[in-house]
Amino acid sequence: MIETLLEVRDLSITFRAEGRETRAVDGVSLTIARGETLALVGESGSGKSLTALATVKLLPDTAEVAGSVTWRGREMIGADARTLRDIRGNDISFVFQEPMTSLNPLHTIEKQIGESLALHQGLTGMAARERIVELLTKVGIRDPETRLGAWPHQLSGGQRQRVMIAMALANKPELLIADEPTTALDVTIQAQILALLAELRRAEGLSMLFITHDLGIVRRVADRVAVMQAGRIVETGPVAQVFDRPEHPYTRKLLAAEPKGRATPPDDGAEPLLTGERVRVWFPIKRGFFKRTVGHIKAVTDIDLTLNRGETLGVVGESGSGKTTLALGLMRLIPAGGRISFLGREIHDLRGRGLRALRRDMQIVFQDPYGSLSPRMSVAEIIAEGLGVHGLREPGLTAREAVARQMQEVGLDPAMMDRYPHEFSGGQRQRIAIARAMILKPEFVVLDEPTSALDMTVQTQIVDLLRDLQRRYRLGYLFISHDLRVVRAMAHRMIVMRAGEVVESGTADEVFERPRTEYARALMAAAFNLEAVEGAVAD
Repeated sequence: MIETLLEVRDLSITFRAEGRETRAVDGVSLTIARGETLALVGESGSGKSLTALATVKLLPDTAEVAGSVTWRGREMIGADARTLRDIRGNDISFVFQEPMTSLNPLHTIEKQIGESLALHQGLTGMAARERIVELLTKVGIRDPETRLGAWPHQLSGGQRQRVMIAMALANKPELLIADEPTTALDVTIQAQILALLAELRRAEGLSMLFITHDLGIVRRVADRVAVMQAGRIVETGPVAQVFDRPEHPYTRKLLAAEPKGRATPPDDGAEPLLTGERVRVWFPIKRGFFKRTVGHIKAVTDIDLTLNRGETLGVVGESGSGKTTLALGLMRLIPAGGRISFLGREIHDLRGRGLRALRRDMQIVFQDPYGSLSPRMSVAEIIAEGLGVHGLREPGLTAREAVARQMQEVGLDPAMMDRYPHEFSGGQRQRIAIARAMILKPEFVVLDEPTSALDMTVQTQIVDLLRDLQRRYRLGYLFISHDLRVVRAMAHRMIVMRAGEVVESGTADEVFERPRTEYARALMAAAFNLEAVEGAVAD
């Protein structure tokens, strides 16, 4: 008989504030058996993470919890502090989505893993160090002895996530709760982390609760899947059954939520909008009392590119490959060498007023819509800000009327223009960021990971919106992303970057279907066939 480790019965979580009651989780029931992986899927706000946090009573004091959560038959709701301490970290461990916010920036890797060992096992000194090296080796950190004194900011995203997994495994837990552990990672690193978790599950006999909004991952990692919508589980069952024969309309919607189709081809003979010749961005390394330059960080080196009107140039590559730096250099937001032409005019030597005159024609939409919108400004103020900066106004329209029209164009209700960013969902905030850029009627827009923080269904909506705006206004897009499924739906041509250089370029169809370099093939394999790339690109 298979032993049930975790059982959740009729769990409800309610928040009360300012006289309002919000039921965030409503009557959730699930079980996890020894050695089993259950995937909990659904869009942001569906209650996935709250359900996981409730298992070990990590919810804020403002949460009212009802129902039952038992760990190996022991009730967790209402358990005393000592019981919870014994189970947290020992029996149940967490790996969170963003390791940079989960790791203490003021402590070395050795100290952070060592704290858990000292607290739960009493290990200190050389015994603790040997165990830390063993853990780092197990999760695939190369030369772990040299990483003990490293700070979190000195590690890559994939390395930080491996450290988080090492911390979670430190006390040999029976259940690992992985909350969106790969969302912020490049596709190749994502594949490596998933392969690592699968291997640890086999080697350690781990059970896992794997939380994600990306159904493409679920087939790879899970035995069963539970689908959450608006705080309720609407469907559950073996992965193959739910994926092949989904019963609930919401499950079918999630499974269908992937950007489809291709961008409309630009007009034949479309004139160049932006060109770059031998574009270079090197950051000087300065040392000594006089801050003499002793070397350079070569972020972007000698890149040639052309973007035509109505065309999307996809820029792909792993984090640190120079994608965003290239875009900022082309926009002259950071110093860049080489020749850059925009609208037939050389801009690489422009300064001050001459450069400011181009800003309305060159706009950027960033990855994190919440971080790029001022929390102290209303939506109307955010969208209209550029009009004031550039002294523009639409003929026959007040600023509020122009904002209302732009909000309608991007699928937002103008009646919400006096609200603030925190009152909107992630997808709505990204539409606000797009409206802010589009109200200036730009010619060229940099889209820097504009969908990576969004759920799959919202990604599809944003891709459709961007393609529609491009078709109507012949916009040129520089589309930066590590999600190659989205790039395939958006891009006409592509460049693949690695270590600041272009290693492959061509039409989107050529690069996706017939990649010439081993690196490009590894990226494609990671995006469309995860099994083909375990370890293909070292972290």
